[in-house]
Amino acid sequence: MQVNYYNAWSGWLNRNMEIKVYGYAGRPVLVFPCQSGRFFDWENEGMVETAAWWIERGEMQLFCCDSIDPESWDCPHGDPRYRIEMHEKWYNYVTQELYPRMMEINGGGNWGRVITTGSSMGASHALNFFLRRPDLYNGVIALSGLYTMEMFFGDYMDDLLYQNVPEVYMKNLPNDHYYIDMYNRADPLLLCVGQGDWETEMIASTHAMQEIFASKGINAQIEFWGHDVAHDWPWWRIQWPMFLGRVFE
Repeated sequence: MQVNYYNAWSGWLNRNMEIKVYGYAGRPVLVFPCQSGRFFDWENEGMVETAAWWIERGEMQLFCCDSIDPESWDCPHGDPRYRIEMHEKWYNYVTQELYPRMMEINGGGNWGRVITTGSSMGASHALNFFLRRPDLYNGVIALSGLYTMEMFFGDYMDDLLYQNVPEVYMKNLPNDHYYIDMYNRADPLLLCVGQGDWETEMIASTHAMQEIFASKGINAQIEFWGHDVAHDWPWWRIQWPMFLGRVFE
């Protein structure tokens, strides 16, 4: 498998940001790490290996990015405005700096065809990026995500937090908004959660998104797996390649 490492300066974050790219061609898939995770976690946890079939055939190119969660979502004692401002800078880094670089590495022929994915907080980011920018991302596979903010921000709310919490802003999306047609052309729009250990909050949040999508006429695939399916890597290693199989075969 072809693997490349990149370390580039981000003007938005005023630091170098690292990514790792797996594969030489195919549809780009942007991977967000779990809570406070790193760009190498997907490889270390065996998730890259589960996708080797599509990567090595040139059907998919995997881009694993870094997070700054310890400065934003995962910084419970920090000033909430500063935290969400840091998240928004990271959002701008991903959309305005990383995305064009991905297209350059990929060859430029897949603008607007990127799939976002991740598990746990990575899934939260993956869905948020897709919903905010369906012109850039036209697919999402979100595993065990939390799509609300109380666990991290309590009852705090401001303009920036509002636009990063899908359970909140999607409720207010007009039913005739042009984004809805873009969401319905996604390939795929898929949320999955287990019903076992450590999934309680994620189950409730996934149900909430299911209801919101239904109320807006958004054709999402929502799956609730069994009561033995925990919020953990062994199950994500089963789920992710199964869903990839639906996209690429």
